Amino acid sequence: DVLETARSMSRQGLSPGQSGNVSARFADSVLITPSGMAYDAITPADIVRVGPDGVAAAGQRKPSSELHFHLATYRARADIGAIVHTHSLHATVLACARRLIPAFHYMVAVAGGDDIPLVPYATFGTEELAHHVVAGLAHRDACLMANHGQIAVGATCAQALALAAEVEVLAEQYVKVLTLGSPHILARDEMARVLERFASYGQKAQG
Repeated sequence: DVLETARSMSRQGLSPGQSGNVSARFADSVLITPSGMAYDAITPADIVRVGPDGVAAAGQRKPSSELHFHLATYRARADIGAIVHTHSLHATVLACARRLIPAFHYMVAVAGGDDIPLVPYATFGTEELAHHVVAGLAHRDACLMANHGQIAVGATCAQALALAAEVEVLAEQYVKVLTLGSPHILARDEMARVLERFASYGQKAQG
């Protein structure tokens, strides 16, 4: 799942080159993409298994440089089963402009709230960045990282990847709306109604 998700992320253009990373819980460990390898060249044996202490067993590849924020996010939220981090074009444009994605469209609620927040900049691969990411994902399933990219989470790799793709679509729409002037932002009470309706949207089990 981790390998196929990373390849799909790359094929969809969500993360050019070797950028971005994918992880998933596995028993009491985390499986994560290796550092600095092209996704088409990775095999299942290259996926790195890291223990809860952040240490990979000897003989494995070097894990993604962003291992810190993956581990910190899993520790903070037991409901998360997978994380997808991308440098998708429009989400990264907004992150570099240091703009969050407000409720310009009701689908912003797909990330679990009335905006998709922006977390402060910190050097990649640091504990400081991990701290910012954990704060940004405390009440959301996606966030932008200043001057960096975006992160999306889910119960499964497929869900996290689908959300990352949705965030990129919303980011592109918002960038284009900004070229027309100031966007109209939906009120918080309306977004609260949207979030309530999302709770029973689609093919979810009937109560």
